[in-house]
Amino acid sequence: MEFLSLLYDNIITPTLACTLVLLFFMCKLFLAPKKDAQHKRLAPEVPGAWPIIGHLHLLAGRKTPTHLILASMADKYGPIFRMRLGSQLVVVVSDSIVAKECFKAKDKELATRPKFMASEIMGYNYSFFAIAPYGEYWREIRKIVLLELLSNRRIEMLRKVRESHVRKAIKRTFDHWSHNKDPNSGAVVVEMKQWFSRLIINLSIAMLFGEEEVPDESQLLKSIRNLFELFGETLVSDFIPWLRWMDLGGYEKAMRKTAEEMDCAADRWLKEHRTKRNLKSKEEEDFMDAMLSLFDAPSNQTHPLGFDTDVIIKSTCLNLLLGATDTTTITLTWALSLVLNNYNVLRNIQDELDTKIGKFRGIEESDINKLIYIQAVVKETLRLHPAVPLSVPHEAIEDCTINGYHIQKGTRVISNLAKIHRDPKVWVDLNKFRPKRFLTTHKDIDVKGNNFEIIPFGSGRRMCPGMILGLQIVHLTLASLIQSFDMKRPSIEPIDMTQSPGLTTAKATPLHVLLMLGLGSDLYG
Repeated sequence: MEFLSLLYDNIITPTLACTLVLLFFMCKLFLAPKKDAQHKRLAPEVPGAWPIIGHLHLLAGRKTPTHLILASMADKYGPIFRMRLGSQLVVVVSDSIVAKECFKAKDKELATRPKFMASEIMGYNYSFFAIAPYGEYWREIRKIVLLELLSNRRIEMLRKVRESHVRKAIKRTFDHWSHNKDPNSGAVVVEMKQWFSRLIINLSIAMLFGEEEVPDESQLLKSIRNLFELFGETLVSDFIPWLRWMDLGGYEKAMRKTAEEMDCAADRWLKEHRTKRNLKSKEEEDFMDAMLSLFDAPSNQTHPLGFDTDVIIKSTCLNLLLGATDTTTITLTWALSLVLNNYNVLRNIQDELDTKIGKFRGIEESDINKLIYIQAVVKETLRLHPAVPLSVPHEAIEDCTINGYHIQKGTRVISNLAKIHRDPKVWVDLNKFRPKRFLTTHKDIDVKGNNFEIIPFGSGRRMCPGMILGLQIVHLTLASLIQSFDMKRPSIEPIDMTQSPGLTTAKATPLHVLLMLGLGSDLYG
């Protein structure tokens, strides 16, 4: 009898429970009346859905990046199609005309964000404003960010910080060259992914937290990269919630570990700022100081916006740090990779720098407006390799119509930016690196959310608020690096352009570059 009792408790009861749940979902899927299908026009559906999981088997666990899988589907099913991931309806947009309708005409209807396990665990229970639901909290935090960090006045105040960090990175590389250059070629090998990562993390932390050097830089960068990879995973439990307890693949455990690492860093900065707050002048205040001034309260007090004060401060600062660090580093890495695979482009950049700046002083941010070819190089990089190839999903707040198709409330809408940027109806030689297109045929197209043929930062009310600052950093860094050093590939073979999976598309392999001095040694001090 004891054996039968154990068998019943440990095997039969869970099996019956799972069977009942499965039957519920199958009845809901196959027997429920499809009112929308009867009365309203729906976007084409990808065939091959399985019971219960829908189309999850086409995405989850694949080595091919998701945006490439969805791009292949768009070639078959059109610029807007629908899928079912578990119990969740998803519409994928792959065309600039449809994207314009989503981000402009239907911007408010699609303004909220869906809830994912990654957003809950690593986003402080959805308090990262980039993934927060549409409402009072999101509006208030976004307004604070735009006024306290991303206003024109604040960006100009921080100009010296950006220029100083770029110069320090150039100086470190000059010192490395001095001690390690090859005596015959006069060149030194530098791994540029790490170079960009180190520069951008230190620069971002200086602007946000006023700290000049990160104590454990490599660990923080590793945690940030892990976070973006985990955010990019297609988790079965996000679409079939009752399977979450199983933690398939161990993703929840990994997320909690990464969240703890990021929170430890944020907590240290917050405690240091509280200790030193009264010692700073208004001019010396950084973004975290500004947040403390706005949300100053005991840490156990709940703010009217619904979150603990410390959570609001830490989540907002980390949101900005994450948004600035990974995407900027990725864009710089792809830009330099593309330039080094196209030496004619490198020569054009060098000619522009020699003509507009010369070799007798370093570049300042105020010079960037004159460097129109470098701006074109960055645009073409963002076209070919948007740092976030799939827009962060939007969710329909109410029923609406897109491209003539009915979109039910709660449907998730994803724009495949990488596919939109390679539309053959818009771009000639769409897979080739041709910066001059932005000086000729496409000179009136920008990347600031107004031209839907290229929207690497998104568009509408949920677009990336740090776009202007990010572009300034990319332009200044790329121009300063190419002015300061002559460079080439270590071999005659092209640089490997394989992408890694994740929310952002980092280059999968290192970027080794041969560097030689491009200026007089007195300009590296």
